[in-house]
Amino acid sequence: MISKMAIIGYGGMGGWHHQCLQKNVPEITVTGAYDLRKEALEKAAQAGLRTYRKLEDVLNDSKIDIVLIATPNDVHKTLSIAALEAGKHVICEKPVTMNTVELEEIAPVAKKANKLFSIHHNRRWDKDFLTAKKILADNMIGKPYYIETRVQGARRNMHGWRGYAINGGGMVLDWGIHLLDQLLFLIESPVVSVDAHLLCVFSSEVEDNFKAFLRFANGISALVEISTNCFIFQPRWHISCESGTAIIHNFSCEGEIIKIINDEEMSWADEIVYTAAGPTRTMAPRPSHTMETLPLPQITEDFGNYHDNTSPYYKNIVQVLKGEASPIVTITQALRVMKLVDLIFKCAQQGYGEQCNI
Repeated sequence: MISKMAIIGYGGMGGWHHQCLQKNVPEITVTGAYDLRKEALEKAAQAGLRTYRKLEDVLNDSKIDIVLIATPNDVHKTLSIAALEAGKHVICEKPVTMNTVELEEIAPVAKKANKLFSIHHNRRWDKDFLTAKKILADNMIGKPYYIETRVQGARRNMHGWRGYAINGGGMVLDWGIHLLDQLLFLIESPVVSVDAHLLCVFSSEVEDNFKAFLRFANGISALVEISTNCFIFQPRWHISCESGTAIIHNFSCEGEIIKIINDEEMSWADEIVYTAAGPTRTMAPRPSHTMETLPLPQITEDFGNYHDNTSPYYKNIVQVLKGEASPIVTITQALRVMKLVDLIFKCAQQGYGEQCNI
């Protein structure tokens, strides 16, 4: 079975999807593209695609099975509904919509059309995320209680439409949406409180730096941080557990695990010990014989011989269309993420956090 796809929005991400499918997913063939921009259509034509001059031409093409929406965020809802009502399966770039209400409008349309509607949350296949997931799933250092996840850069700006509020730009909907989706996939527990600090350091319209603080019902707390003005990077992941600490420095998965191997009761001298931290007992170094250093676990890529995080996402889509699997990324999951996004914006605007049940 080969499904034919048309891409709406043949920009950077639209071209990326085309490239990944062309190289690694023969079950889906991209045959056409639609874009409002002349230069984008010229690029699509050079790539051998049929170019559509009007949206209706895409929707009325009976040969098209799947529509990929890779446009600015503000038109995701309208285009998704139109494609579903035209009888097409729909894959939408993240963020799926501008807010929860818009996604709630899409959900019943997808159900009525009986068509697949999925969101391109490809970073569930990032090696660093899968490493963090394996550390917790294998209980390597005991029960987690605090997780820090962050992405930092130093370019100080956002490319193109991502810098404009009307298009749904900003770091919460750009990178933040990925990190929130990963956390909800990692921690199987409701979020019970949220607080957030959003900053416009170099942007006049949208946040270019932010921190969000989440508390889960199972006792885990999490910090999500995105920065575009950082010149000394902190770890991609810092995971605190009852029996040790794991650190993943970057997307290349450099890092280590420090695990307690001898949890003997620490003895305290009567005299204060002078350490590098000054006179202290509490922060004195832990005896080295009570700990061991472990390498990060190795991730075996069991989703195929792929070299990116988009192709394995599409492998699942192919299996779903064949009736051989359930969608890994669902509307229900995306609704949780969007509810968090809405609350992050609300907390940042009002200046204090809120309790919730997400």
